[in-house]
Amino acid sequence: MEKKKILYIVESFGSGVFTFLVDLINTLDDEYEIVVAYGERKETLKNFKDYFSANVRFIKVENFTRSINIKKDLKALKEVKKIIKDEKPDIIHLHSSKAGVIGRLAISGRKVKMFYNPHGFSFLKLDDSKLKRVIYWLIEKIITIINPKCIIIGCSQGEYEEARKLSKKSICINNGINIEKLNDETKELNERVIDFKKIKICTSGRIGNQKNPVMFNEIAKKFPNIEFTWIGDGMQKNKLTSPNINITGWKSRKEVLRILNDNDIFILTSLWEGLPISLLEAMYMKKVCIVSNVIGNRDVIQDGVNGYIANNIDDFSKIINDIMSSRDVENIKENAKLDVTNEFNTVDMIEKYKREYENE
Repeated sequence: MEKKKILYIVESFGSGVFTFLVDLINTLDDEYEIVVAYGERKETLKNFKDYFSANVRFIKVENFTRSINIKKDLKALKEVKKIIKDEKPDIIHLHSSKAGVIGRLAISGRKVKMFYNPHGFSFLKLDDSKLKRVIYWLIEKIITIINPKCIIIGCSQGEYEEARKLSKKSICINNGINIEKLNDETKELNERVIDFKKIKICTSGRIGNQKNPVMFNEIAKKFPNIEFTWIGDGMQKNKLTSPNINITGWKSRKEVLRILNDNDIFILTSLWEGLPISLLEAMYMKKVCIVSNVIGNRDVIQDGVNGYIANNIDDFSKIINDIMSSRDVENIKENAKLDVTNEFNTVDMIEKYKREYENE
């Protein structure tokens, strides 16, 4: 029997979206023929193909760009249309806002099963003006009218609720992590015992507006005797000026996990999220997690139960001080690992995607 072909179209081919696709695609490649049309970003790994099954084919979309660029976006639309025409996929799955817009325009009118994962809607970006966010929302709404058949998949309950405001053809499939693989990747690492006199704090991801490096820097400045680490790189690393911050640059998967394991507290100062894979991994590795109060973060963290939610810099500071004073975090760490194991794992996640792919 001939395999169905899935075409994944992804502009943001790096960081959490990349990890998500590795876990999803490598589980499906025996059952489906898989092609990935991707955009290259600075955080895209040079050896990214090594992370995927040898059966997966890749096509680079030369004109994919993160920001709006009418000239390049029209060229990218032409490229994507040609890829769809040449590949004739049975299923098309779009990832990130840019791919979601261009992909749905390219597919409009075709009889093909379509899915779209925003991985954090652009109109939720709190670093943009209200007018800009309204424009992003209108673009998303117009595209759902032009292409009403595409199913929007919220990767968290909060993102799903936002998707429902755009289209009734929306579902929720929580992001998950590959627990079996993570266990294997960390088997040589010993669980860190917290030294409350020398606590270590980290975050990870692209150093850009979404992850809010300005707030991270201000928190670090309040604790000059604590070592802070940003695992990653990005255009806004110049905003991390506090002398107690170490910027690692982009690292291999193995090195990222080693650095994460060597820290005690994981914080996310994000201005917006979908559902961050980095947070799920930190929770599973029993890091004490403190996150900003945005969609994605608050869909995973129950304040005071499996981590902490902070509304501002003062909240982050108070929680860190309380942790160092009370030293009572074992239940938090255990609950975090248990919740990820039960609710945010790739076994359940992938089964739900397969069900959607096969639904008529």
